[in-house]
Amino acid sequence: MLKKAVEREFEIIGEALNRILKMDKSFNISHSRNIIGLRNHIIHAYDNIVDEIIWGVIHKNLPNLRLEIKKLLDT
Repeated sequence: MLKKAVEREFEIIGEALNRILKMDKSFNISHSRNIIGLRNHIIHAYDNIVDEIIWGVIHKNLPNLRLEIKKLLDT
C-alpha cells in the first residue's frame, strides 16, 4: 500500500509540474523533464517499475525538489 501511495504522489507531482510548464515556460525547477518522465513511466509502464529507482529518487532527488519549491513559495 505504501509503494502505491508513493507512486501516486510522484504521479501528482509530475502532472502538476507538466501543467505549470505548459502555462509558464519560464518556470524553473531542476530536472523538470526527468520528473515528468518519471510520472509518465509510472503511469504507462506500471508493470515495469523498479523499486530501487523509486527509492533512489526519494533519497537523492526529493530533498532538492522540496528545497526548490520552498524557495519558490517564499518569493
